[in-house]
Amino acid sequence: MKIPDYPKISLNQIRSKRRQGVNLSNAELIKVIPLLPEKSLPLLLQPIVEGINLVTWTASNQELIAKNLLKHGGILFRDFQVTDVAEFEKFIQTVSGELLEYRDRSSPRSPIQGNIYTSTDYPANSSIFLHSELSYAKTWPLKIFFFCIQPAQQGGETPIADTRKLLQRIDGKICDRFIEKGVMYVRNFGDGFGLPWQTVFQTTNPAEVETFCRHNGIEFEWKEGNRLRTCQIRQAVATHPQTGEQVWFNHAVFFHVSTLEQNIRKSLLAEFQEEDLPHNTYYGDGSPIEKTVLDEIRAVYQQETIIFPWQAGDILMLDNMLAAHGRMPFVGQRKVVVGMAEKFSSKDI
Repeated sequence: MKIPDYPKISLNQIRSKRRQGVNLSNAELIKVIPLLPEKSLPLLLQPIVEGINLVTWTASNQELIAKNLLKHGGILFRDFQVTDVAEFEKFIQTVSGELLEYRDRSSPRSPIQGNIYTSTDYPANSSIFLHSELSYAKTWPLKIFFFCIQPAQQGGETPIADTRKLLQRIDGKICDRFIEKGVMYVRNFGDGFGLPWQTVFQTTNPAEVETFCRHNGIEFEWKEGNRLRTCQIRQAVATHPQTGEQVWFNHAVFFHVSTLEQNIRKSLLAEFQEEDLPHNTYYGDGSPIEKTVLDEIRAVYQQETIIFPWQAGDILMLDNMLAAHGRMPFVGQRKVVVGMAEKFSSKDI
């Protein structure tokens, strides 16, 4: 892969530009290279001088960011000296507008400030399989942002993968089957495992849940004891609204019971019938997804996974349809927060 050239600027030149009053937000003062050799994802944007304010620089370089995000799928902003959540929030607002509320949830997250959340509240010793945020929903964010306040002592990386390459690598017959049938997501709430429906739908009113489900193409069934089962059929492959590229965009493997860690899977299957599991997936016609298919897709994710260590102050901006993300287990304290923006609906595909 050819690494883009960027201007070589000496210290004397920089001092001269400062004396001349040239704004340090100029794109020429930023290094733009792939973070990892031979990997297009993520692209690294890094100042070559100190004192460049990320929000100010972003406001003047929207086109550069947008163009490179669509090309690479993700951008890592490093060494901009971002230290607090307020500046992270302002960065998101500058590049993508107002942040989105996390609703129709699948992961436990805690609010930090406004619509900034913890990236996940799963136990530190658990891994989180790669996925595109809310790909099981009718609407999802086109952009998702991660801010590393404190990297873990060990592990805790946010693995990523190019969803275009996932689609290209998965066997064509498997893709065709998913394109034809879609993916069915079945979820059960209120049985003591997983998130309660009150958290998922951000309401304690069953009528509001029903309204949300009807508006979002979700079938629902209230069970005894204020428990809830939902079922929704979504796409497995989607077309990116800006690039026109097809991407592997679903939670088919993520939500399937076979992807759970072995001890958790055994406990759940001992406790519940398959139809009562906290979540599980099928083909869109309700037929089971074959083990060989799931194994192959998981193998493709593994082959395409890109992992890099966090540094304090890092901001990772992902096109949510072009890049999947996950989380590695970790040791020690870790604080990574997340924000989402640019709401998009499946009806617009």
